Amino acid sequence: MKLWAGRFSKEADKKTNDFNSSIATDSRMYYEDITGSIAHATMLGEQGIISKEDCEIITTELAKIRDEITDGTIKIDPDAEDIHTFIEQTLTARVGDPGKRLHTARSRNDQVATDVKLYLKKECVSLRAQLVELLGVLEKKKEEYKMMVMPGYTHLQRAQPVTLGYHFGAYIEMFKRDITRLDDAVKRMDVSPLGSGALAGTTYPIDRALSAKLLGFEGGYTLNTLDGVADRDFCAEIACAMSLVMVHLSRFSEEIVLWSSWEFKFIELDDAFSTGSSIMPQKKNPDLAELIRGKSGRVFGDLNALLTMMKGLPLAYNKDMQEDKDLTFEAIDTVRMCLTAFIPMIDTMTALPENMRKAAAGGFINATDCADFLVSRGLPFRDAYKATGETVAFCIKNGYTLETLPLEEYKNICDLFDDGVYEAINLETCVRKRGLFDI
Repeated sequence: MKLWAGRFSKEADKKTNDFNSSIATDSRMYYEDITGSIAHATMLGEQGIISKEDCEIITTELAKIRDEITDGTIKIDPDAEDIHTFIEQTLTARVGDPGKRLHTARSRNDQVATDVKLYLKKECVSLRAQLVELLGVLEKKKEEYKMMVMPGYTHLQRAQPVTLGYHFGAYIEMFKRDITRLDDAVKRMDVSPLGSGALAGTTYPIDRALSAKLLGFEGGYTLNTLDGVADRDFCAEIACAMSLVMVHLSRFSEEIVLWSSWEFKFIELDDAFSTGSSIMPQKKNPDLAELIRGKSGRVFGDLNALLTMMKGLPLAYNKDMQEDKDLTFEAIDTVRMCLTAFIPMIDTMTALPENMRKAAAGGFINATDCADFLVSRGLPFRDAYKATGETVAFCIKNGYTLETLPLEEYKNICDLFDDGVYEAINLETCVRKRGLFDI
């Protein structure tokens, strides 16, 4: 029997039941649903809304059901309308009338919102731990590669010298921001909607503060019950945070794809985190990085779908909002899967310093330092810039680099050049003067 049976004179069509069902998605929240119900029943007992005896029966049996689902003794019925219905009906089948009293002063609307928040809080803790693990790997690589000179790029053109460690440091900053965004989202989410009822609260003398405390909501409870059941900002915020994680993973993955190609050959991926070709035996493909880059679109789509779903909904709850879980859970699952592959891929990669140093030397990325050298000899920067540009053009035409260009050729372009230019344009000097070895 449906929880909403009574108003209807006939059973719902099977097509209605199949389309309406959310058990395939929300069954993963069984633990949170039971935890919320135990807190709700405890509050009802404390307030005298149900008897202490019924409260004890309900909470004891719910704990047993939770354990039995966890250990596999109870199998969740895939034909149930949702996890809330399944658990309440399982409870009632076991304890009778006390089970029918559990839903007093509660709606599925505030129940669902509570379950989703509890579940997402737990998931965010797990995701945060993965991001911290990634930071640990990146910090290790940053230290390992802090003296390894490579070309930095703008417009994918060689621009100025940096180190591979410093390059990794840029991603460290990105993932640090991802962690703070996740923390902020959890902080705003950490408010209990339980007690909001369907939309307008309840006439029963409930204690929402007690329910919130029992469930570990640090921010107390939602002050407006309409907002308590209508709000899905927290889902969108989590999906937004996940989208930015994927932006950063995708950008990093793009560089891994480039760097591992023969055209760059800055790094070598471990064989355990690469794949081959079915027809070309020489191939070693960075498939993990490519898949991560591709899966970013899936997470962006989840965020876009959430925002599109919510933008036109009147208050309070609407069935459209059943989509919130599929979308938010998929975003989280995708990010977790990508991090699981990405972390060991980065941890086991090998840098090829000779190739990076060669690329840095051949790209005239010390040209700004050459101009700065002329400035140090008294030439205005714009004149120094022009003279250096002419020097680079001469090198390209005649097969020199700035390091190999003879001093007399330097002087033919600008007589302020002296042999101190070679130290000034040394790549390690360029990096050291900018303090990049120390950051």
